Amino acid sequence: MAIYKPQVSRRNFIKKSSSAALAVPLFPLSDPFSLATNFFNEGLQVHLFSKHLQFLGFDDMAKAAAEIGFDGLDLTVRPKGHVLPENVERDLPKAMEAMKKYGLKSKMMTTNVLNANEDLDRQVLETASKLGITHYRTGWLTYPEELSIQESQEKYRELFKELETANKELGLIGCYQNHAGNHVGAPIWDLPPILPSPDSKHLGSQYDIRHAVVEGGMSWELDLRYIAPYIRSIVIKDFKWGMEEGKWKPINTPLGEGMIDFGRYFSLLKKYKINVPISLHLEYDLGGAEHGATEITIDKDEVFAKMKKDLTFLKDTWNKAE
Repeated sequence: MAIYKPQVSRRNFIKKSSSAALAVPLFPLSDPFSLATNFFNEGLQVHLFSKHLQFLGFDDMAKAAAEIGFDGLDLTVRPKGHVLPENVERDLPKAMEAMKKYGLKSKMMTTNVLNANEDLDRQVLETASKLGITHYRTGWLTYPEELSIQESQEKYRELFKELETANKELGLIGCYQNHAGNHVGAPIWDLPPILPSPDSKHLGSQYDIRHAVVEGGMSWELDLRYIAPYIRSIVIKDFKWGMEEGKWKPINTPLGEGMIDFGRYFSLLKKYKINVPISLHLEYDLGGAEHGATEITIDKDEVFAKMKKDLTFLKDTWNKAE
């Protein structure tokens, strides 16, 4: 995934960002979630992150996802993905046709798109729009040392305004994922200052509960409350803290075996009326499939069984949540 680093030019920076508002949008105190997104009314939609099936071609990938019980695939359209950006016009239609063949209604893709003025980024978005994809994950951002965090936020707010405009023209919804570590959005609280208004239908947050809990610990519910009006898609995965090589670090687990309180989380999503496409990630040991390997070291049926187990847990827990 490409990391966007702004080209530092004080003169151009001041010229472009002098009018940018950094104020966090305010919501009516009586109902702070009245603008929460509800783009679809088709029930729970779970897409499998296609990174975990990159040992299969388009047809076998789509067949496996359909047989396991997924509604669609969150297709990797990025370097080292199922579809390489430079081949998007040729290969994305093939991938979509394979998914259609097996009854998958795929709405999602994961990209490294950040700048709608870049020719290749624009080509990816235009091709996806023509083929019926509605949601895509953007690339990640970092805070360069050359600028203060506040200056970077001004630049990124302008960047996202331009991307929102392009998305509106193409009928797309861009989603920025919160990712633990030194990424923009890791603390959650720095996202609203750079995202468009919470009623934007074309650019918002891809909320990742695993990364939110890694960073937020016991305050993740406050983070969710704050970002809720911006959520346009969701990533599901689990983890626990553990010791590896003498250091504490988050260790990925199957759903229900880690620290995420999915019952509580799903109850809050229902409370806030957030009904958006879901991407299921499996980042624990899958013989290399967890990392997007093109060759895996365990039998593919074992990988499929673990995917089915996580999908079943997700749906059962969702249905029980009140």
